[in-house]
Amino acid sequence: MRIGVIGDVHTQHRVLRAVLDALARQRIHYVLCAGDVVDGPGSVDECCRLLRERQVRVVRGNHDRWFMSNVIRDLPLATERDAVSETNRAYLGELPPTLSFETPLGSLLLCHGLGENDMGSVRHHDEGYALATNDALHELIAGPHALVVNGHTHHAMVRVFDGLTVINAGTLNPEQNPCFLVLDCERRAVEHHVVTADLRVVRAAEWPLAIGGAA
Repeated sequence: MRIGVIGDVHTQHRVLRAVLDALARQRIHYVLCAGDVVDGPGSVDECCRLLRERQVRVVRGNHDRWFMSNVIRDLPLATERDAVSETNRAYLGELPPTLSFETPLGSLLLCHGLGENDMGSVRHHDEGYALATNDALHELIAGPHALVVNGHTHHAMVRVFDGLTVINAGTLNPEQNPCFLVLDCERRAVEHHVVTADLRVVRAAEWPLAIGGAA
């Protein structure tokens, strides 16, 4: 089983199309997206169309939640409600906070932050007190899932915490190292692909998965 993993979209419809085209050329069973479809310089309608047509499994990000509640709209590049069609507003409003999947490596939870907390995060440099006080992370460690796929931080990574593997998909924002991942369950590896300024896709790295390892 090979699973495509896309992080925060933020209206980058051209990058999203390039990523989905690249994934379509591979042996991919399904594609996951960690949300934050809105708030950016591109087209939300086109992003929603691509996500629906390519049957991407998408969860709601905190920016999607803010958009649907019409709050925190003074952000730079905040998406205006009248810039999104009624059909796509309904699509965004129906995005779930989490989705679960069974994989050969165990149960996988797709979320934006950490579980139901779409503002939760864990980063590659978090240690000591930052980890000890991360209640959302500890709830996931104690839960039934072997893997968590998320976004929110805009930084791709793979880390293992007491048997829980956290895979952050990064972002499609061209100003923040746009990328996507492929989770290869058979090979127990995560492929890291970057998207160049001219929308070429380059495989940049491969991270081994040590399911059940230490942080």
